[in-house]
Amino acid sequence: MLAENNDRMPQSQGPHLSTQTVNVAGLRTQYLVAGAGPPLVLLHGIGASAVDWQWVIPGLAQHHRVYVLDLPGHGGSAAPDVDYSAPLYAHFISDFLDALGLDDAALVGHSLGGLAALCLALTAPGRVRALVLVDSAGLGQEVNVGLRLVTTPGYGELTMMWIATPLGSVQRVLARLPMLFANPARAPVEWLREQYRLGQQAGFRRATLAELRSQVDLAGQRRIMVEQLGQLAMPTLLIWGEYDQVVPVDHARAALAHLQHGQLSVIPDSGHLPQIEQPQRFVTALSNFLDEGDQRSCGSNQ
Repeated sequence: MLAENNDRMPQSQGPHLSTQTVNVAGLRTQYLVAGAGPPLVLLHGIGASAVDWQWVIPGLAQHHRVYVLDLPGHGGSAAPDVDYSAPLYAHFISDFLDALGLDDAALVGHSLGGLAALCLALTAPGRVRALVLVDSAGLGQEVNVGLRLVTTPGYGELTMMWIATPLGSVQRVLARLPMLFANPARAPVEWLREQYRLGQQAGFRRATLAELRSQVDLAGQRRIMVEQLGQLAMPTLLIWGEYDQVVPVDHARAALAHLQHGQLSVIPDSGHLPQIEQPQRFVTALSNFLDEGDQRSCGSNQ
């Protein structure tokens, strides 16, 4: 395991944040770590990296040991030639917990990261102390039409070739703003820079297209797991941006009815990235949920 400086990360206030690497199932994996307390693992979505969580780490690390992964093909992690999909990521998350010597953790997954966390919670529930799905994939068929188009043969490859150019990377960033933010002016400069940087990485482009095609086609989302939510026994929180243009908040409201121990927090004036657009509201909603779970655990141990 190697700690190192990371100039691409914005500076934050609060518990010390470090960037580390670990070998996970033979893959060099980069992650951020901060704070002390019960383990909390944050998982980004398609076309992103650990930077997506930067604005909520300080608040969450006040009472938790926070681990923020760069999933394979993203950020500073290796980009192998594999089938990038939610089930693959679920296995990878389990291997990551093993590599860090963690029996279980609370999992917070955004978008495709949410579907990966859900897959792990269903297949290995003992590893997931609590589950948080943030604007998650896999809870309904509807998805932004722009993402559907990118999955078509030929068009997806041409799109990735265009993104590889400096102008194409800029266009990608600008096109994502109205799709991901209720107010694009709230997009932090650090996030914009990271999005541009990611677009210049061949492994990232390959992984992003594979991820999209694993979950989306012209008809919408392919893997829909809402009917399986009733199997979850762990506390589960749905956090959703009120104006999500990628996956609508109606998915969360429908999913809530299937959960045994579920809660829903709709973040007002936010799009698909509430952890970036409304970080304080996000931290409050998540911290309240986690605190309730910690209190339940303490009570059961008495």
